[in-house]
Amino acid sequence: MFLQAKLPWNVMIRAEELDPNGHLMIKRAILIRLLDAFASKKATKDLGYFVALKNLEKVGEGKIKENTGEILFPVVFSGITFNIFQGEIVHGVVHMVHKTGVFLRCGPCENYIPGENPMFLNQTMSRIQKGSTVRFMVLSTKWREKERYFIALASLEGDYNLGPF
Repeated sequence: MFLQAKLPWNVMIRAEELDPNGHLMIKRAILIRLLDAFASKKATKDLGYFVALKNLEKVGEGKIKENTGEILFPVVFSGITFNIFQGEIVHGVVHMVHKTGVFLRCGPCENYIPGENPMFLNQTMSRIQKGSTVRFMVLSTKWREKERYFIALASLEGDYNLGPF
């Protein structure tokens, strides 16, 4: 699910990157640093994956860090995030197929077919292979702090037109 959130952030700017006469240069430097930080952070447990920076809502007063000479600006911005929740119906693309599954609980997929292009094949001959788009229900999620991503246990069973399409 895509969500819009207001996010507080601290942005560090080197003094030489600022133009003392232009407020627009300060905002530009803050936006560039904010975009870099937004992209490198990738995701958080509470908000999910960072998708887009929407608006810079507020720029607080800059404070000079004595040991580095950088200026710390507290900012608030609105952004778009993506998070998955238990019970949600989601579409996904298969990136890898393993003998044990495709990181989905594949209820209707009964036969694993190994080979150069491995796939799952069910009784109706629907294929789930690399590149397939799959509609699935999220059963549970787990946040992996070190890698900064979520793992989802999902199912293709149910009355929601789940499976490849």
